[in-house]
Amino acid sequence: MALITTGSKLIRDLETYKALGMYVPLEGGFEGRYRRRLRANGYTTYNLSARGLGDLSAYLTGVHGVRPAHLGKKSSGNEAAVGDVYYVPPILNTQLEQLPPKSKGLVLWIIEGHILSSQEITFLTQLPQQEPRVKLVVEMGGARVVQWTPLKDVNVAA
Repeated sequence: MALITTGSKLIRDLETYKALGMYVPLEGGFEGRYRRRLRANGYTTYNLSARGLGDLSAYLTGVHGVRPAHLGKKSSGNEAAVGDVYYVPPILNTQLEQLPPKSKGLVLWIIEGHILSSQEITFLTQLPQQEPRVKLVVEMGGARVVQWTPLKDVNVAA
């Protein structure tokens, strides 16, 4: 029965601080266990990679344009030579609309968070105050054991 209770400190800290910077062993596997504990406790999780996100506020909370890879093909019309822009709905709002009625909220789990700038970390720490149903876990790097700290206390290397 001890395996079921092992995520309680993470869940308590996540509910207290709303955004956590996490350090996990590089061989992996531990974050999946914690995500399972969050789901068992009533949260919905959504996994993202920090690579290629671009403007976080536009990607998470606003309609934003994307261009798929053109694969060497160029359009011959009056549009840009690199292809058309397709508009995508905001990821965060779309996920919040699809939450089950009894869900405690959405946990946005961002991997490879070590590439984020200090301004992006600041935006992520303020995001749960703008939308109270959202909580964040950002994997900031590797460690020998799983450990976390409030995201506002994470030092970003310049």
